[in-house]
Amino acid sequence: MEEYRPKLLIVEDDLDIADMLSAYFRVQGYETFTANWGEDGVKTGQTSHPDLIILDIRLPDIDGYEVARRLRSNRRTESIPIIYLTEKRKRTDRLMGLALGADDYITKPFDLQELRLRVRNALRRASQGTLTNPVTTLPEGALVEERLAGCLSKSDWAVMVVSLANLDAFREAYSFVASDDVLRAASMMIQNVMHRIGNPGDFLGHLGATDFVLITSKEKAPLLKERIRSQLEQSLEYFYPVKDREQTVSSSRALAVELSELDSTDGSYADTEALRSALLARKA
Repeated sequence: MEEYRPKLLIVEDDLDIADMLSAYFRVQGYETFTANWGEDGVKTGQTSHPDLIILDIRLPDIDGYEVARRLRSNRRTESIPIIYLTEKRKRTDRLMGLALGADDYITKPFDLQELRLRVRNALRRASQGTLTNPVTTLPEGALVEERLAGCLSKSDWAVMVVSLANLDAFREAYSFVASDDVLRAASMMIQNVMHRIGNPGDFLGHLGATDFVLITSKEKAPLLKERIRSQLEQSLEYFYPVKDREQTVSSSRALAVELSELDSTDGSYADTEALRSALLARKA
């Protein structure tokens, strides 16, 4: 059987660079496709189903940011790893690229060996799937499902969802870097409360991008819920710039804490999806 060759799409308007990269990666065992215009890059991405895209930002028609937006908004291409290859060196350019879900960012002139290794690493991460959240490093996905499934066979458990409401509005106003800081700080505050008053085996992970899930015992759940809510609510206003605090904190779009809780006395659940749905329905 012929060995699978990873598909690589190169979106680059400099024909010499595009041809050089295509030839280099073919020698490295990749199947390559090239596009010299942004619109062509979007179309080729949707039709060739590449395993990874090397994407220039400065293109003759739409820029690389718009290419990434369109690919990320399509269900068939939303998870393809993207590495930006560009002359833009400003921090704001890097942040813009990363905010759109880029997996890496390399500036010109570049080292081919380094680019090859970055491509290899991005493909390896994609093939392994996600087990931890990239912002908080807390477990997510299969690891959370496994712990939720464990609850269904036990007689003493409590599951709590801690959500940060209006984080999308905060991100739009202050950047994704600031919203990531909020998530990281919230995860640390929750973990500190758990360490002080929880059980040694309690679990914290992500149920969604802005939803934390905490698994503990029925006995500990009420106090944990009270302390976590208090700790977060006292801290959220300090993530806003001083000039915006008074006006923003009283707004309906301000950061807020939502909590929901279920335990083994609330009934039985057929599977983790039923448990998850019941939890999210109780958010308030």
